[in-house]
Amino acid sequence: MAIQELRKNDMMAHLLESLDAGKDIGHYGRLVFAMVARHFLSESELIDYLQKDKDFSEQEARSLYLQVQGKDYNPPRRERILQWQSQQEFPICPNPDNPDACNVYKDLQFPEEVYEHISEYHEHKADS
Repeated sequence: MAIQELRKNDMMAHLLESLDAGKDIGHYGRLVFAMVARHFLSESELIDYLQKDKDFSEQEARSLYLQVQGKDYNPPRRERILQWQSQQEFPICPNPDNPDACNVYKDLQFPEEVYEHISEYHEHKADS
């Protein structure tokens, strides 16, 4: 069920398919995947998926999960994903010319605390 939710976003479907095929999705591909998928998958499901990347061990997958969870990272905005994509070979965003592509907030429903955290960030930034 949770995997089906993630597949509603073309970029996440692309990352899931690439991981299922055992492809190396790159450091930033794994980071984006973890930052988004942690809101839909259990810890063990997320770690299992990351390990499908042929160059990523269980220890590395667990470490990335704990980092993302511990820092409570919000899912990245499209602009950040494209910036990270430019720093690696694997295309995280399969259709970067489409302005709606790779916007996880357009296709996925996150827990309310994600939106609250973003709102607090913008309020704090405006006060600075």
